[in-house]
Amino acid sequence: MRIRTLSIGKTNIDFINVGLTEYNKRISRYIKYEWEELPDVKNAARLPKSELKKEEGKLILKRITPGERIILLDEGGKKHTSKSFAKWLEDGVNIQAKDLCFVIGGAYGFSDEVYLKAETKISISAMTFNHQIIRLIFTEQLYRAFTIIRGEPYHHE
Repeated sequence: MRIRTLSIGKTNIDFINVGLTEYNKRISRYIKYEWEELPDVKNAARLPKSELKKEEGKLILKRITPGERIILLDEGGKKHTSKSFAKWLEDGVNIQAKDLCFVIGGAYGFSDEVYLKAETKISISAMTFNHQIIRLIFTEQLYRAFTIIRGEPYHHE
């Protein structure tokens, strides 16, 4: 089994890249893990929001592997605590034993086509974050989930 995270656009903030590198390495101790940045849509600033979401959706759908469980990071998704996310992840790994693909979309969310392919949506917070910083927050939470599952001391109660 493996877990992948897809995100739209390059991460161009240095401290986020440093954090992603560190947490991606840590997650890889627990499971086969991959992070993939999809290219920005060309001329994105000139496109209407609906067209931009469609073009980003095409990029996302091209990278989905048959049989993967697609989980969107979306403000309308299920809210978890760190512990409930760890339980959800553990159940997904142990019970369903299918590859997981978490998807972080662009600034305006996902196209209808991507929503239709998704198994579920997860909300990281009720607050709004920059789409680059959410990458680091999510990756840290994914790492934290594995430490909770293993009973390691990273997560304090």
